[in-house]
Amino acid sequence: MIDRLEKEVDMLERHLQVLRMVIENEPIGIVKMSNETGYPHHKVRYSLRVLEEENLIEPSSQGAITTEQTGEFVDDLDEKVDEIIDKLEGMKIEDAAEIEG
Repeated sequence: MIDRLEKEVDMLERHLQVLRMVIENEPIGIVKMSNETGYPHHKVRYSLRVLEEENLIEPSSQGAITTEQTGEFVDDLDEKVDEIIDKLEGMKIEDAAEIEG
């Protein structure tokens, strides 16, 4: 159960790293992103596809570029991450005595 969550978080981290690269270097292609991040081409391509489906990037003849929705997403990102962290903090079992109840 936790392993699955950790894999999802790792994938989200990759998607956000790819998005950050697009924001900072647009237009940018798969090969450059792969070389700079160390992620294999297929993983970068998958992240780009996910980001495109979310309307956060779009393809161009020179590489991936941001969309009108990118700025709003980035503006809201920290707050959403903080909310998730709070939820995860609330899920911790601090004391074994709570379990033994």
